[in-house]
Amino acid sequence: MRLTKKSHSCVRLEKDGRALVVDPGGFSEEDAALGAEAVLVTHEHPDHFDEGRLRAALEADPATRIWTLKSVADRLSAAFPGRVHTVGHGDTFTAAGFEVQVHGELHAVIHPDIPRVTNVGYLVDDGALFHPGDALTVPDHPVRTLMLPVMAPWNKISEVIDYVREVRPERAYDIHDALLTDLARPIYDRQIGALGRAEHLRLAPGATAEL
Repeated sequence: MRLTKKSHSCVRLEKDGRALVVDPGGFSEEDAALGAEAVLVTHEHPDHFDEGRLRAALEADPATRIWTLKSVADRLSAAFPGRVHTVGHGDTFTAAGFEVQVHGELHAVIHPDIPRVTNVGYLVDDGALFHPGDALTVPDHPVRTLMLPVMAPWNKISEVIDYVREVRPERAYDIHDALLTDLARPIYDRQIGALGRAEHLRLAPGATAEL
C-alpha cells in the first residue's frame, strides 16, 4: 500500500492500481479527490468535506464512489444516486479493493457550548492504517499505521501523546497539521517522538511512503 500525504487531514492510499482518498476538504489540494475510485469522509466540517470538490470528482469519473456519514451523504446522494453510501460505527465495506471498518461516533469536544457533530474513523485493511477524523477514537483492533491529528482547536499535545500510547501503533504520521507552523513543528516532533512510544513520522504534502 502506498500512502500519499495531502495537505491537512487528506491522505491518498493506492494498491493494485486503485486509489482511495480520505477527507479531501477545503484545506487540501483542489484536485485531491480527482481520480480516486473511492472517497471516505469522516465528518461535515469544511476542512474535511468540501461539497464542490466532491461533486467535481463524481462528475469527472462515473466510477467514483463516496462512503461517509449521513450529514454529508444527504448533501450529495440525490444528485448521484447509488454512488454515495451512508455508514456508521460498526459497519464494514470494500472500497477500491480496500477492506474498511468504521469506528467512532462523535467529533471531539471543541467547547462545551458547541454541539458535537457526528464523526467516524476508518480502519483500512485489517489495521494497516487508521484515520480517526476529528476524534481520538481507539479502535478495538491493532493498528500498524495511525494517522495522527497533531494540531486542532479541540486538542492539546498531552492528549495527542496519550492517544498514541493508547492506540499503540507501530508508527504515527501527522495529519490535521495545516494550523501548525514550521517554527513549531520541531516541538511537536520532539515531544511526540520522545513520549508517544511509537515511531513518529511526518510527510510533506505530496510525499509518499510504502506501508
